[in-house]
Amino acid sequence: MTRPALFTLHLSLFTLLFLSSCTQTAWQHDDGLVFGTVYSISYEYDHSLRAEIEEALQTVDSEFSMFNDSSTVARVNRGEQVERSPMFEEVWELAQRVNRETWGAFDITVAPLVNAWGFGFKHEQMPTAEQVDSLLKIRSQLDFSAIAKGYGSDVVGRLFKAKGIKNYMVEIGGEVVTSGHNARGEEWRIGVIKPTETPDASGELQAILRMAGRAMATSGNYRNFYYKGGRRYAHTIDPRTGYPVQHNILSATVLADNCATADAFATAFMVLGLDSARLVLERHPELAAYFICSTDGDSLKVWQSAQLSKYLVNE
Repeated sequence: MTRPALFTLHLSLFTLLFLSSCTQTAWQHDDGLVFGTVYSISYEYDHSLRAEIEEALQTVDSEFSMFNDSSTVARVNRGEQVERSPMFEEVWELAQRVNRETWGAFDITVAPLVNAWGFGFKHEQMPTAEQVDSLLKIRSQLDFSAIAKGYGSDVVGRLFKAKGIKNYMVEIGGEVVTSGHNARGEEWRIGVIKPTETPDASGELQAILRMAGRAMATSGNYRNFYYKGGRRYAHTIDPRTGYPVQHNILSATVLADNCATADAFATAFMVLGLDSARLVLERHPELAAYFICSTDGDSLKVWQSAQLSKYLVNE
């Protein structure tokens, strides 16, 4: 090979390597506020999609946020005539399905009862038995807060899929959607926080789950509560009785194919308690669940569904 030819070959190889390095994708990270909480999103792409992510999240917010006076749900709750969008109908239908499959434990009309017990926009109050009975009969206010964060995570995941993005993690207020691998080329692993009543706790992990492309949501009773008359009242209200639940589940973590479904079932399981939740899980093998429960002493106990074992990281 002559020197000019050799030089041309080296130049061609250099050009290919240069072009390859220029087109190689990088990892992006965006975070911010939505639905009264924070979001954190990591994804492999050649540029930031923050504007499109925020547009997608604002669309969800404009439908379901209780903090947005102009949202569809806020307008419905004020008695205005509102044309329901396909997004609203999708979440509404999912909420009704989970309600049927959990014997009414998941109910998006529970907001008046939540407020009456001091866990909504009012704080630490005690309704009378007559007030509870009245609210059980006339509930008309919608509240999608137990499903909106999970649905928002799904919407961002759909945005990424539409752009051909295969590796990402979307987290909104603890509700998570994953796909592919992380920036180190490893499977996504998400921790389950050990329940504690201390607001500024360090966040010790009770367990680590390998996501394998699943969605995860956690509902808990260990932070939002108050004591009155020596009795503890937690924020999870049983929509069937109108009273705060009194069983020993502190947190319920659910893995599902989409985050809205995981979010709704996690809330329902907090209402049902362990025995009834196990019956639901027997009928839904597509779900995996991890429950952390209190005991008579200071220790915790864990119950997990059979499907959960393949996601649990043993370290």
